[in-house]
Amino acid sequence: MQSFRHGEINEFIQWHDTDGNIINASDGGIIFADGKYHWYGQALRPLPEARGPEGGQKTDVGVVMYESEDLLNWKYEGVILATNDDPESELCGPMRFERPKIIYNDKTGKYVLWCHYVKYPGDHGSLPGMAEAGIAVCDTVNGKYEWVGTLRPLDGAPVKDSSLYKDFDGSAYFIYDRCAPGDRCIHVVKLSDDYLSCSETYSRIEAAAWREAPAVVFCDGYYYIVTSALTGWQTNQAQAFRTRHLLDQWEDIGDPCIDDDSHTTFNTQSTYAFPIEGRNEEYIVMFERHNTSNFLECSYVWLKPEITADKKICFHYQKEWKL
Repeated sequence: MQSFRHGEINEFIQWHDTDGNIINASDGGIIFADGKYHWYGQALRPLPEARGPEGGQKTDVGVVMYESEDLLNWKYEGVILATNDDPESELCGPMRFERPKIIYNDKTGKYVLWCHYVKYPGDHGSLPGMAEAGIAVCDTVNGKYEWVGTLRPLDGAPVKDSSLYKDFDGSAYFIYDRCAPGDRCIHVVKLSDDYLSCSETYSRIEAAAWREAPAVVFCDGYYYIVTSALTGWQTNQAQAFRTRHLLDQWEDIGDPCIDDDSHTTFNTQSTYAFPIEGRNEEYIVMFERHNTSNFLECSYVWLKPEITADKKICFHYQKEWKL
């Protein structure tokens, strides 16, 4: 049986698809549909000198998708949300569909994608178009997603790192770093029934001020969220929080990374958590080791979380492991 290979915490281990090409699906997620896992993410760019040191973290391709039956062998499915070269379009590249996430709406039969959207030329900021929530929708998991548009969920405050979570009752939540002047904090916002807009129901995770990169797990009666500090591409110490109910108060439960002497989240940043199909409350949490010298060759680190006797989430680094 093949293994997930991560190497030493300072290594960039390339993962390849079934055609032998490097998997390029940055900061995305995985959804199980039609009997297969589907891995999607933003296709980043290499850093040719002409693009300068800040060009690789953008996309001039869009969001791409791969499929697998075993989480190890991935077939490229193509571009599901494409950029274009129309300067009047919201999808003009280079731009960013950062941290795209997809969930399925049982009521509408639609797959809905949310992301942190940054318009052409893909430079972060707080002005309109530079820090939005972007939304797209599709009838099939791996089809061509139709762009719905952008919004800012609460009070017009800019949107930074974000994620989606679908709860057991079918309700869905946009979880994001709300970036108001002098006040950044992760918020949980309940979506409308069709998942295409935000309701007025939300909670502010007071303990998660100045945090980003949220990844959510439910296990043994608790919701857990794993986050990163705000240090750009430089890695930092993870911090986890827990709650009994998504819209209640969250408790800070500290760094979940066991024996991480470097205090760098094993030289990664949290990305997304997805359940293993057919296994009750078993998850894989996706982390990414960003390769700032060539974003095309970022490294993916997937770890199974453990829940301790005192109901805290934790991770042990494994250079290689089998499911």
